[in-house]
Amino acid sequence: MRFRLQKMAARVFWATGMLIVLSAGAAEAQKRVPSSRAEVNLSFAPLVKKAAPAVVNIFTKKTVRARSFSPLFDDPFFRRFFGDNFQIGPRTRKKVQNSLGSGVIVDPKGIIVTNHHVIAGADEIRVVLSDRREFDAKIIGSDERTDLAIIQVDVNGSALPHLAFRDSDELEVGDLVLAIGNPFGVGQTVTSGIVSALARTQVGINDFNFFIQTDAAINPGNSGGALISLDGRLVGVNSAIYSKGGGSVGIGFAIPSNMVRSVLSGITKTGRLVRPWIGAEGQGITAAIAENLGLRRPAGVLISDVFPKGPADRAGVRVGDVIVSINGHEVDDPEALRFRIATRPIGDTVKLNLIRRGRSKTVDFSIEAPPRDPKPARTELSGVHPVQGATVANLSPAMADEMGVNLLKTGVIVVEVRRGSASNRFGFRPGDIVREINGTEIKSVAQLKALLIQQVKRWRVVIDRDGETLSMVVDR
Repeated sequence: MRFRLQKMAARVFWATGMLIVLSAGAAEAQKRVPSSRAEVNLSFAPLVKKAAPAVVNIFTKKTVRARSFSPLFDDPFFRRFFGDNFQIGPRTRKKVQNSLGSGVIVDPKGIIVTNHHVIAGADEIRVVLSDRREFDAKIIGSDERTDLAIIQVDVNGSALPHLAFRDSDELEVGDLVLAIGNPFGVGQTVTSGIVSALARTQVGINDFNFFIQTDAAINPGNSGGALISLDGRLVGVNSAIYSKGGGSVGIGFAIPSNMVRSVLSGITKTGRLVRPWIGAEGQGITAAIAENLGLRRPAGVLISDVFPKGPADRAGVRVGDVIVSINGHEVDDPEALRFRIATRPIGDTVKLNLIRRGRSKTVDFSIEAPPRDPKPARTELSGVHPVQGATVANLSPAMADEMGVNLLKTGVIVVEVRRGSASNRFGFRPGDIVREINGTEIKSVAQLKALLIQQVKRWRVVIDRDGETLSMVVDR
């Protein structure tokens, strides 16, 4: 771990398990195990005083409609009078749900990063600073797939304390970290731990499964809070815990700061998040595949499909290639590959290392946004057929990204399903890809509309849902 230091008076920061020495003119910080009891007994307090004011508490309110039954339904006397078979229908009433979480100020103008699930659906967001000042917040942007959201408070021109980002790729397993947040609503709390693991990709919390694992205690309410290194910079945003009972068991996960910085930049600069795309699809390397390909170990991504004229195709990536690293960072599985691409800015070029037929090869890969070609041509389908009431669109890589489906898919996708429509009754869902109508492959919205106006006695519809092929037969 390296830190860039400005010329300053000699300072010493001590921490349990490690000593960091910052000296005037030193080119880098040095790590070593404490050598005396005095070193072990020193404190994190100076670091916390500097970082904690940039971590805020977030309180949200959301109005929901809840169904409730009359309390008379369970009254023994009432049931004996009317009989056990008497039914009282449910009533719908409004209910206000309160929730809490944490956030990190990343810009002195009041821009705050938190988790998407902390503010999702909120009618009111209240931010409380460490000095007890309270502000109403507005949502700048939110992204469910990364579980990150950007909110802002109006501080009337005053500057707020904030945390600077640190390159999360600099972290090493065993590095000391602090987690700061508001667990269970008890108030701001600081816990310490180490980086337990890096590049956790089998967690399943969001679509970009690539997390920092830590044993610093993280509990409900810590979501959106800061994970900081011992130089006081942000290395991650706490997102989830592994727990069977709801409390911390020493396994917490944080979204790496490089992903946070990428989402923040995309939302604040363009108003929406544009994710780069690979233009290829692949699978993880098992031990059996590694043996068949002559690889030293089961790591990398075996390319199984390449989008014509996409970034991977133009870079020279071919089906059968094994991508092993990007800009020197190892790629162990498809989730790691997506993460490495997603954290690079549009227009950037990276070095992609791959193995082809047992030989190592390096290619230049351009980071690009997914194209919106063909144009969506959104249309709500009318008429007498099973897909009536569904809004469909031509499927492009950009549309696929918005809908969260495979970016190499083509055809026509269901965007919305109107309640009470035929498509709703027959179980169509947003994200379904209409593959065939009565044996004809569907390639465009215009073609689909032309087929649906035909007078037929029976409809046979084939769709692709989450990679599975489903079919239905409907008699007219």
